[in-house]
Amino acid sequence: MRRWAAALILLALPGAPAALGADEPGAPRPRVVCTVGMITDLARRIAGEHAHVAGLMGEGVDPHLYKPTRTDIAALMGADVVFYNGLLLEGKMTDALVRVAGSGRRVVAVTEALDESFLLEPEGFDGHADPHVWMDPHAWAAAAQVIQRTLAQALPAHGGAIAEAGSRVAADIAALDAWAERTLATIPEDRRVLVTAHDAFNYFGRRYGLEVVGIQGLSTESEAGVRDIERIVAMLVERRVPAVFIESTVSDRNVKALIAGARARGHEVALGGSLYSDAMGAAGTSAGTYLGMIAHNVSTITRALGGRVDEPPPTPSAGAAATGAARP
Repeated sequence: MRRWAAALILLALPGAPAALGADEPGAPRPRVVCTVGMITDLARRIAGEHAHVAGLMGEGVDPHLYKPTRTDIAALMGADVVFYNGLLLEGKMTDALVRVAGSGRRVVAVTEALDESFLLEPEGFDGHADPHVWMDPHAWAAAAQVIQRTLAQALPAHGGAIAEAGSRVAADIAALDAWAERTLATIPEDRRVLVTAHDAFNYFGRRYGLEVVGIQGLSTESEAGVRDIERIVAMLVERRVPAVFIESTVSDRNVKALIAGARARGHEVALGGSLYSDAMGAAGTSAGTYLGMIAHNVSTITRALGGRVDEPPPTPSAGAAATGAARP
């Protein structure tokens, strides 16, 4: 298993982190910059008022294709701490992240604590791991611990408050996971097939016992061919799959082709709804938080595949995700 994106950053790090000057009276709050919204949401909840947390990628932004702008580079270079996913999710940002780490700033992959035995390595991905680990709440709870530990090291005077916030985040994720497991288990066994626009739900499927079929590969840079479409259409017809799903960051063209292909063979497949995969929803909405994003996906999938949905755990308003570019 190769994790070279994380390895490059680790090689560039200067060593054990020192405390930031924000612990001194009158010092400005440290600046924390995160790549994707799922990380920004955790960092904001854990840091609270003790750091200024900003996110680079907002609603509907595809991290596989995202290239940092000049404003992004300035924000990264002005940050005290940078959190990113790693595992090649932000592949087009690698040079920028290495440059920032080389300047002496903390640059931390939130997936660094995950054991390689946990990571999935799909065929055709050249030995690299599937980066969509936030789809398994267990993994994202581990990511939250990385954020908590990093912030506590950087802000030791606020370590108690950061630990308390981290504990609340962990409890919220555990409650979400338990609800998701109960809810998805109500889907009839012969309908537990999740067909989506791209291969972002493998960890979700493994955690909750769903077979996952992605039209495109792990990265949205890959394209589905005619044979891929025909193969999936044949599966939909043979197994009488009731619904397929689009994603908020991926074109719906291939999903519509599946629906049309199945209809031509006499099987009506419904569009089950839109799922959040590589980005959360709009700021200020429930889906604009990590908890709300996963709850939306679980509810949408369960209803479309014939299960029963009870009220999900509440989503803390403090977890509103950052959208828009971070400012230097």
